[in-house]
Amino acid sequence: MTATAMVLVLTAAVFHAGWNALIKGTSERMIVLGLISAVNVAVGFGLICMVPLPASASWPYIAASTVIHFAYYGFLLLSYRLGDLSQMYPVARGIAPILVALGAYFFAGEQLPLAAWVGILIVSFGISLLAWGVEWSRTGGKALTAALVTGFMIASYSVVDGIGVRLAEGALGYIGWLFLFEGYVAIFIFYRERAKLKEVERSIYRIGILGGLLSAGAYGLVIFAKTLAPLGSVSAVRESSVIITALLGVVLLGERPWKLRVVAALLVACGVVVLSVFA
Repeated sequence: MTATAMVLVLTAAVFHAGWNALIKGTSERMIVLGLISAVNVAVGFGLICMVPLPASASWPYIAASTVIHFAYYGFLLLSYRLGDLSQMYPVARGIAPILVALGAYFFAGEQLPLAAWVGILIVSFGISLLAWGVEWSRTGGKALTAALVTGFMIASYSVVDGIGVRLAEGALGYIGWLFLFEGYVAIFIFYRERAKLKEVERSIYRIGILGGLLSAGAYGLVIFAKTLAPLGSVSAVRESSVIITALLGVVLLGERPWKLRVVAALLVACGVVVLSVFA
């Protein structure tokens, strides 16, 4: 992976960890998520007003990514209903880099050296380690299935976007229309929470807007990086945001156990180093 691509993806990981930490730290998570989605739509609208349309070959991928994201949000909410965040998020995000690398191999013809596969496996194991030692509920089997399907959806839209943006003949146009078409998330949330919108404090709106800017920046940088580096490597480094989020929870929110999270962070760091050298 080139230095430019690595910087882009690591910056995206920090941004992603930031907006997730904002959601976790607020009492109005659903409204903040709706505001984040609305900001993404606004960013998308701004982009499509400034840049040319993506090439026609990329439009089926924009449509497919929009549909996959809808399924992703559905299974993500299901997994959170059946299990805890500390269980579901690491499992879903941990399996995604491996699936992305396999998908890129079969659908995009990307060949990774053995060392890159080792790096991806190290990152995935480090992320999944966060789910160890957590007590599973009686619905653990269903929750795990939902988390694995969520990871499959993450891998699916990652591969689709990776191929689509390369066919778009312009990353900004692809990103803009993708953000715009995902406005259904904001519409759904604002309709569902319409009674609360006038009652929430202004600080919630500021948090949502900041989170939206971080979210748009995070995914935009990742999509752009996919034009510069292998999809599997980008996915693995990007998912280091899970570790950053976990460490933010330890440092800022006093979450425990901290030792396991530090070990997981060190493993992911080792995997990222391997990918930066060999991928």
